[in-house]
Amino acid sequence: MSRPELSPQQRTQFEETGYLRWNSLFSDREMELLHRIARRDRVIEEAATTRSDASGASTVLAVQDQLGDDMCSAIARSARVVETAAQLIGEEVYHYHHKLMLKEPRVGGAWEWHQDYGYWYNYGCLYPRMLSCYVAIDRATRRNGCLQVIPGSHSLGRLEHGKVGGQTGVDQERIDAILARLPLQHVKMEPGDALFFHGNLLHRSDKNTSDDPRWSLICCYNARSNSPYREIRHNAYRPLEVLADGEIERVGTRQLAQLERAAPR
Repeated sequence: MSRPELSPQQRTQFEETGYLRWNSLFSDREMELLHRIARRDRVIEEAATTRSDASGASTVLAVQDQLGDDMCSAIARSARVVETAAQLIGEEVYHYHHKLMLKEPRVGGAWEWHQDYGYWYNYGCLYPRMLSCYVAIDRATRRNGCLQVIPGSHSLGRLEHGKVGGQTGVDQERIDAILARLPLQHVKMEPGDALFFHGNLLHRSDKNTSDDPRWSLICCYNARSNSPYREIRHNAYRPLEVLADGEIERVGTRQLAQLERAAPR
């Protein structure tokens, strides 16, 4: 299921809007496995931390810098993701980090407006030659706090970020001025859909006010030429061993079996 060469239209869309959506990038079976693993894996539970939004509500994320023999790592190393990321950036990419976003029903807080490079700039990366691949594990709707993006905002360059609650985000006055000139897009997604987006694309999400969870996996990549001049957080360049797409299901099936055998009876 590896992806073919991107079309000129897809490249133009990414250049103009700062993102490229790919529906059903992952199969129903792959997402079923990831869904079951993410809710059983104690490693994810132990890595989870909380961030409060401007209203004080909390949302949970689990960040992993290292790749292992697990399904999240297999997705981060999969040909269909890595090859697409390399084509969009225009050169070899490497794994910067990946993270699970765990927005629970009724309690999952908002994520404030920000650019990923707004953080990564401070980690020694000189250029915004970076992107993320957001993979929907659960259905993402407006009620459960789907991703929101401002198409074209990556062309604004890196913006100043400051504290917003327990998060880091862009000043609301500037956001209001941007939204007076650029559109707002709610990105509703089905499990297995993916969104590749530029490191400078402004994005956020609302609180989860529904009875449904909104979990997602975000795999982040940096260009080889943009390896940080000083390794402060996340990874410097290391060659990425790309996995054939069929390995995702194999790794997931094995990991789920291991988790189920280890579960208390």
